[in-house]
Amino acid sequence: MAAVAEQRPIRLVVRDTELRRSRLTVFFRLFLAIPLFVWVTLRGIAAFVVAFVLWLAVLIEGTTPQSLHDFVAGYLRYATQVGAYVFLAADPYPWFRCQADYPVDLEIDPPVRQSRWTGFFRLVLALPALLLASALGGGLTNGSSGQSWSASSGGGGEYAVWYAFSSGGVAAVAAFLAWFAVLARGTEPRGLRDLTAFALNYAAQAGGYLLLLTPVYPTSDPKRAEPYSDLPEHPVRIVVTDDLERPRLTVLFRLLLAIPHFVWLLLWSVAAFFAAVAAWFAALATGRVPLALHRFLAAYTRYGTHLFAYVYVVGRRFPGFTGRAGSYGVDLEIDPPERQNRWTVLFRFFLAIPALLLASALGGVALVVGVLGWWYALARGRMPEGLRNLGASCLRYSAQSYAYLFLLTARYPFAAPVLERRAEPEPDPSPLALPGDAF
Repeated sequence: MAAVAEQRPIRLVVRDTELRRSRLTVFFRLFLAIPLFVWVTLRGIAAFVVAFVLWLAVLIEGTTPQSLHDFVAGYLRYATQVGAYVFLAADPYPWFRCQADYPVDLEIDPPVRQSRWTGFFRLVLALPALLLASALGGGLTNGSSGQSWSASSGGGGEYAVWYAFSSGGVAAVAAFLAWFAVLARGTEPRGLRDLTAFALNYAAQAGGYLLLLTPVYPTSDPKRAEPYSDLPEHPVRIVVTDDLERPRLTVLFRLLLAIPHFVWLLLWSVAAFFAAVAAWFAALATGRVPLALHRFLAAYTRYGTHLFAYVYVVGRRFPGFTGRAGSYGVDLEIDPPERQNRWTVLFRFFLAIPALLLASALGGVALVVGVLGWWYALARGRMPEGLRNLGASCLRYSAQSYAYLFLLTARYPFAAPVLERRAEPEPDPSPLALPGDAF
């Protein structure tokens, strides 16, 4: 059954439930996509020209002609399908036209009346969304509209998706990791697929807003991923109890106020390094991290989450210096020590490298969230809920990655950008799952 995100004029539809991928086509995926790059570039140029006509129509009549709207919407759908294929979120070849039954597709509402003022300044108003789309990635859906994402256009043209891989972005990193996982196992990790789908969804919203398909501003709320994604049970969970109000004065001087914390974090990191080494030897010998070391490293991980939640304006209050559980509005719940497989402990550093790569990419997204949230909070005195939740999701994955590295848990981090489990969750993965089973 297809999973559809509701209540938005541009919605991502995910029909792929088995996650099986052909190793042969995945191995040669970029080469197979070369004709698609050429065709989507040509369609992108045409869509950019038509979007200019749509812009004039909005200024004159306050709405867009149905036929021109459908042409640009068709391009956006096709670009999303190509992006899903290139970034391994889907397996069938998209060929050279929109496919109604493609595993990853868009639903786009008909044209509605739009404000002439927001239409006139659409490019300027879209810049924050385009900046976030650049960090998230999402492939060719950022094209022909002048967006500056790693696979975006310049001057109305389209760059090829291979440029997106070379320039970074969460979708590119997720696809890079998924490529190895598929070659080894024949299936894509669920978390990586869901993260890529979320990036495609946001890129499509940003592209649709810029191309005047909708007057509704894109939302980065991870709730958009809930129809096709779920968060398995994990020993490291983020809990958000903070409100959205942000005092302008503390927001203005947030980085200066955080300087003492940065100094303390540096000192604590030195001690945490030696504690992690000691925990590694202890876990090799006994199969379990001693409770004292577990508490010390858990407090350090929690403190880092508190601090960066404050720096990125995800959290409101000035954090404490101890990393105490329950002391901050964006907090971590970390389960007690558990028995761990000595083989996974022995190679823990190497096993954690893929997760740390993805955590680094998500850290770039959190930085963009902080920059955009800083300006918005200065202007409005509050943090947008979508940005706050996306920042919290990035912090969750980072915390799970470092908890795995520090042997606080044997469970691999899960990349799906959601904050809470559904009421009826799917079966949990094995607690000793290797990287190919998780993400």
